[in-house]
Amino acid sequence: MIDGFCTPKFEAVKAAFAANFTSGADVGASVAVVYRGEVVIDLWGGHTDAAGTTEWQRDSIINVWSTTKTMTALCMLILIDRGQLDVDVPVAKYWPEFAANGKGNVLVRHIMSHTAGLPGWEVPLKIGEMLDWDRACGLLAEQATWWEPGTASGYHASTQGFLCGEVLRRITGMSIGEFFAREVAGPTGADFYIGTSQAHDTRVIPVIPPLSGAIDSLFPESAVMSRRTLGNPHLEAEVSFTTAWRRAEIPAGGGHGNARSVAMAQTAVSHGGCAFGRRLLSAGATDVIFREQCNGVDTVLLGPFRHGIGYGLPNERRPLPNERCCYWGGWGGSLAMNDLENGFTLGYVMNRMLDGTQGDTRAASLLEAVYRALG
Repeated sequence: MIDGFCTPKFEAVKAAFAANFTSGADVGASVAVVYRGEVVIDLWGGHTDAAGTTEWQRDSIINVWSTTKTMTALCMLILIDRGQLDVDVPVAKYWPEFAANGKGNVLVRHIMSHTAGLPGWEVPLKIGEMLDWDRACGLLAEQATWWEPGTASGYHASTQGFLCGEVLRRITGMSIGEFFAREVAGPTGADFYIGTSQAHDTRVIPVIPPLSGAIDSLFPESAVMSRRTLGNPHLEAEVSFTTAWRRAEIPAGGGHGNARSVAMAQTAVSHGGCAFGRRLLSAGATDVIFREQCNGVDTVLLGPFRHGIGYGLPNERRPLPNERCCYWGGWGGSLAMNDLENGFTLGYVMNRMLDGTQGDTRAASLLEAVYRALG
């Protein structure tokens, strides 16, 4: 059932991965770890469907939902490192139309840390409108913030990608998908896409939707901010089955890849800016990640979160062994985790979505096994 390879030092991770299948927690999945510059774990197993008719392959890829945000964050870090982007200046410096409705006080670091006050769209949207880049960004530029920027976090589940992606487009002239392909996927060899072409359709695995249904249904009707944010547009996992979703560049939730590609793309973060012999960032460029932007109860997800710039940081909800860890996960369970102190990146991608927005015990068991292996 389990294929791929794992160096002897990390056999505990392989055992934990197999246990996820034995328990029935996973249907099909992949896990990968890059440690001190080498891919030391690259495992996949199970099936692409709940009926168990087709096996997960080495080159299978799938929509990883919000794990995509780590790729968008990395693209922004590259611009910051090159001096093309300043996190402490208004977004409107790069995107003048964004200043409408009093948003001149929204800084770049606010949109990168879910503190901008723009977690959702004011105008009711259909999925097709969200997939229209100019429409989605134009509406965000026009509307007012829902709270004073920088004073609270409220998960910008879909909007963060458009906000960051439009800033990147204004600076570079490239879409986020084009920039990622040229500056990250190309140099690292990561088989990951923000906007997936027809050439990859035959190897895209469909997700197995969570029992809870649409993402906003995770929250009671009394959770007004949660419903207001996550219910517009009404998003069900089945939307990822459509060609329109795959082709669109959705930088907060539409990326397609597998665990190997997630880990390879993020390796520069945990390895001092280098990945597989290529330098993506200068040695100190990742320090900006650890500038804490908020630490408290998120007004959308209703749990304790601690955000740096572009990534989540360790807190009581996600206790990690050291303060030089940063991560983000996707709806249903996927995860990208960087540990800069120990020099490794973990990627976990699966098809069976569980009820939750930010990883779960399956990924946690794999991460725990990595730390056991490292002693």
